[in-house]
Amino acid sequence: MSTISVIIPFLDAEKTLTRSISSITEQTFQRWELILVDNNSSDGSTIIAQSYAQSDERIRIFHESTVGVAHAFNTGLTHATGSYIARMDADDFAHPTRLEKQLNFLQHYPGISLVSGQVRYQSSVSQPGMQHYVHWVNGIVLPEQIMLNRFVELPLINPTIMFRRECLEQYGSYRDGDFPEDYELILRWLAQGAKMAKIDDVVLDWHDSANRLTRTHPRYSTEAFYRIKTHFLALWLKQKNPFYPKVVVWGAGRKSRQRARLLGNEGVQIVAYIDVVRNKTQERPCIFYEDIASPGEYFVLSYVANRGQREKIRDFLVAKGYREGIDFLLAA
Repeated sequence: MSTISVIIPFLDAEKTLTRSISSITEQTFQRWELILVDNNSSDGSTIIAQSYAQSDERIRIFHESTVGVAHAFNTGLTHATGSYIARMDADDFAHPTRLEKQLNFLQHYPGISLVSGQVRYQSSVSQPGMQHYVHWVNGIVLPEQIMLNRFVELPLINPTIMFRRECLEQYGSYRDGDFPEDYELILRWLAQGAKMAKIDDVVLDWHDSANRLTRTHPRYSTEAFYRIKTHFLALWLKQKNPFYPKVVVWGAGRKSRQRARLLGNEGVQIVAYIDVVRNKTQERPCIFYEDIASPGEYFVLSYVANRGQREKIRDFLVAKGYREGIDFLLAA
């Protein structure tokens, strides 16, 4: 039995699949099996996968006719035999020590369910927003940081994760729906008590292209991310907010209010907004940021997504005596 099962779903990936597979075959840790799941490819990627499977008995190929990462990955799981499961995408490149370092980490820290790693961003298109995201996500390393930042954005990059097999029985596998399946899984596992960490080292070259599924499918839109995060944020607030169901939302702009309103569908009540502009909205009472109450009067959720403002809001609240995760939380 292999120690690690690496699962790579692929769909029309003939230009990149060789790079991805080779990065696994060249790992310093060699007690792995590689499960390739063909998700209805119509190009030459199936032939590439079959060639590798014929040359190495540790590599197997399976087919999943229902298109979607969740379906393909779950098909791979049914054939996995390893005690640890690692994710990979067909267009990414795992650094040679990735499996070794992540396995050592999980064995050294038995209380950690899932480990991720930092990435080096590779893109064929100019995307300053993605570069900022990668800089941010690479700085989210400790379990506490992942817990506190999970509602800002996805705090782990999916093809970098490795987790213990028993997590699937404890927390469930990927689900298919009108939401990003990787974010839903991370939020669901964290909500059930899973602890996650990240190796403070680059383990993957993360390739981004104009036709990447996360750019083209509605389930990966910004609004889809907000819909799924709202559900789990409301569950968290019910457990942790001493003023539940009432919250005060920092961010009275149109977009912030639109996204925060989703909380109402989950039973959360927005009683006021905070903003740097006086009386920015008449929808609810609007508190000028310098006039906020002392900690212990209400729970603050920040929905300001403007680049650079998130950190300023955190620093301002901390300077006022607010404690992140107790008196306030960032949600954008």
